Amino acid sequence: MKYPLKTSFIISLYLPWLLATIIQAAPASSFMVSWLGSFFIFHQTWFSSRRFIHPDRPVEKQVMRPIFLQQLIFAGFMCCTSIFYFIDSMGYKYFEQIAKVDLAAVEESLLLVAKCQRLSVLGHAALVTGLLIAQKKTPKEIENYRPINRIAIETWTVRIGIIALIVSLAFEKLPGLFQFSIGFYNVTIFCGAVTLVRGIRNKNIILVAWGGGVFVLNLAVASLSGYKEPLIVNFIILFCLLYPYYKKEVIVAAIPFFLLLFYIAPTYSTVIRKQSWTGESTAEDARQEALQILLSEESSLDETNWSFLTGRLSEIGMFTKFVQTTPDIIPYYNLEIATNSALLIIPRALWKNKPITEDIAMERVYAAGVVDDRSSVSAKARPIVDAYLSGGLIGILIYMFSLGYVSQTLCNLAESLFGGYEIGCIIFFNGFFQILWRGESTEFMVNSVFWSFVAMIVFWLGLRLTNYLEKSNPFDYTKI
Repeated sequence: MKYPLKTSFIISLYLPWLLATIIQAAPASSFMVSWLGSFFIFHQTWFSSRRFIHPDRPVEKQVMRPIFLQQLIFAGFMCCTSIFYFIDSMGYKYFEQIAKVDLAAVEESLLLVAKCQRLSVLGHAALVTGLLIAQKKTPKEIENYRPINRIAIETWTVRIGIIALIVSLAFEKLPGLFQFSIGFYNVTIFCGAVTLVRGIRNKNIILVAWGGGVFVLNLAVASLSGYKEPLIVNFIILFCLLYPYYKKEVIVAAIPFFLLLFYIAPTYSTVIRKQSWTGESTAEDARQEALQILLSEESSLDETNWSFLTGRLSEIGMFTKFVQTTPDIIPYYNLEIATNSALLIIPRALWKNKPITEDIAMERVYAAGVVDDRSSVSAKARPIVDAYLSGGLIGILIYMFSLGYVSQTLCNLAESLFGGYEIGCIIFFNGFFQILWRGESTEFMVNSVFWSFVAMIVFWLGLRLTNYLEKSNPFDYTKI
């Protein structure tokens, strides 16, 4: 497979932003060009004849690499879900007009929304640029170590999942080390999902039982958490792993399934939070009540879900408030956010007066008036917002490029250390660095990525010392 000319291909990714900027005086049109621009970038990177995809394996067998999975989730949330906020501002609800809107009266707000959408598609293009630049070119650069041959890969994966679970539980009990438990727990989940899919493909009841058990237990835990993302992530993982082998079935099942999941998840999570977080009932009782509401109160579902789709899903409404105040009222933060994030990596054991990360991240939220500082609501900025606050257009280009470059570099490293795509990328990269899928406030994301990197390297050293990994011979994956 010949690689296209990188420069011209990458330049094409910025055409939607350029066109939307040219017509910015027409905010509705500018918004739609920007919004559709993300789908153009998806097409260019996934389906066009000039796409820049790893040549080491068929496309369907690498869907969990950053250029596919991370781009889909990150840009899907950051750029594509804003359509609900836009049509709501145009007087629509669930694509049905409920009020006539005077465009002249809302022009100022539309200009702001369109600007935020242009910034989002610019960030999307910069993220993909970083991913593409960091990609390795040849299979020989990908895999330096692999699981030992004397143990069947299915057995190896199950053992690693059990080891990671034990390590996760140990870190969960140790003071100040809880964040390490999350990465190892995620590694266990991915080991279980990979085992489940192998069991389905090979019709192995034992593998299906083990992998399915891990999946169901994790789903049960996620259903009690009060968060929507863990529920959704479980099924994203499963469908992505099944896709290479059951393409038609997965496509047919996934679309209606995720539409239904996104429809019911906001109401379900709201009930769990209201009941169990406030101590009104146990998590199990709250789950039972949430299920009853889902089955009995259709009107409540509609209202809660629309509020979620227009608010917390894309968070473009929050973005507009930041753009309103910066740089006109509040100057750009320049390197302040990045510097604080680097300093907050220092463990509290070595810095007794270390500030609370949540407090630091929320300072700029309060300053912009997104939420009142007397409120208990947590509304931390996402990467695209922090990028803009750091330096406007230039900040977005540098920040989002760096995010893409770091993500792909970490994936390359994981594949090199743990035996290629299936083990390195699926289990270890996505397990340890799942926070990169959607992103988080910079302080939290930098801290998580840094210490997850440390945890991954230490775990790799442990596997090498116990002979669970060995030096790899080059292998031609194009023959798969």
